[in-house]
Amino acid sequence: MLTAQFMALLDVFIVNVAVPTIGSDLHASGAGLQLVVAGYSIAYAVLLITGARLGDLLGHRRVHLAGIAVFTAASLACGLAGGTGELIAFRLVQGAGSAVMIPQVLSLIQRHFTGEARAKALGAYSAVLATGAAAGQVLGGVLVSADLFGEGWRPVFLVNVPVGAVLLAVGSRVLPRDDAHAGERSRGLDLPGLVLLGGAVSLLTVPLVLGQEEHWPLWSWLSLAAAALAFALFLGYESRLARRGGAPLIAPRVLRHPGIGLAVFRLLAVMAVNAGFLFSLTLHIQGGLGYSALRAGLTFAPTAVVFGLAGLTWRKWPASWQRHLIPGGFVLTGLSVTGVGLALHGGSHGGAGLYAAFAGVGVGLALAFSPTLTGALATVRPEDAADASGLLATVTQLGQLLGVAAFGALFLNRLESLGAPGAYTSSDALLVCMYALAATATLGAVSGLVRRRR
Repeated sequence: MLTAQFMALLDVFIVNVAVPTIGSDLHASGAGLQLVVAGYSIAYAVLLITGARLGDLLGHRRVHLAGIAVFTAASLACGLAGGTGELIAFRLVQGAGSAVMIPQVLSLIQRHFTGEARAKALGAYSAVLATGAAAGQVLGGVLVSADLFGEGWRPVFLVNVPVGAVLLAVGSRVLPRDDAHAGERSRGLDLPGLVLLGGAVSLLTVPLVLGQEEHWPLWSWLSLAAAALAFALFLGYESRLARRGGAPLIAPRVLRHPGIGLAVFRLLAVMAVNAGFLFSLTLHIQGGLGYSALRAGLTFAPTAVVFGLAGLTWRKWPASWQRHLIPGGFVLTGLSVTGVGLALHGGSHGGAGLYAAFAGVGVGLALAFSPTLTGALATVRPEDAADASGLLATVTQLGQLLGVAAFGALFLNRLESLGAPGAYTSSDALLVCMYALAATATLGAVSGLVRRRR
């Protein structure tokens, strides 16, 4: 399950470093390349909660395997695409496959693990979830630079095909069978709620993904305003449906569950910092410092490795540290991103201190993320697993989109205001962006001091 999770998350970021090669090979326009990158994220974010409910309705094992099959077939089609239009269409299908596949991972963990075993599984899940971003950059750089069989960017997609085939073969043998009566006990599919939520998430994600490249036209601001209205309509409809004894898309008791609201804020903050850090640093080291795709990808390796180690081991740390991990993680993240900005300021390539700061970012993000997610899900009832998994998976995805949009816009606007691009001006824009990331991490630290209501 976690291998499937990792494979799907890689595809959110692995394409970033392949974009220049895709553009030259397919003669794609700037808008076309935007949609190649963004189409996956848009479909993924819009359909996540729908995918979670389908698992609850049809069986998590069955839906998980179906999602892997769709994702694998779409990856093959992406790798063989002959034009930009085809590639965009298949990227949308890839995102849909991920949205069906990913929520089942949390639901299966919630339903088939208990006690300490569940805590360990959630720790592994957390480590995989947030290392996928950095690992995607690394693997993308390696594959593009390797130019396997002279195929350039295509292995970025084709690498998923053998992995997906193995996952289908193994998963059909080892995943627990679905309860034959699960569908009968399901609360059904709230179609009006799905339409309202899908529309709201679409209105939010499309301008966040495309707005910066289009210089924030009027339609992007109107779309964001409409998203707020659509979310309000969705919440109002769901509340009325619950009062009438119906089956809302997200059970109100999940939203009222102790710690869920605070966890949503923390996850938004940590994923926004994670995505903003990766995005702005990628722009600087490739655009300002002129790193190759391979070198740019490998730059993120320390952050990914340390994040994974911290995410897998934090529960073994002394008990007296546990309550301080979340605020401590946010503080360490703020200090470390500031250290990265200072180490690279003035066009410098950094030194040993830079890699220490990268490691600090990895540890800090892991400590802010993993205990938050584990704490939010540890006491959720099995029957609410689909709702909770869909909600939190959507929040993490929206956090990444917000981070790229907000901090990417800050970096690019600061770079534009400084005049001629270069290593020095790019490093100045990066430092401003790192200060903003540190401020966001400080807000997360303050939220981490709030003790969860029992």
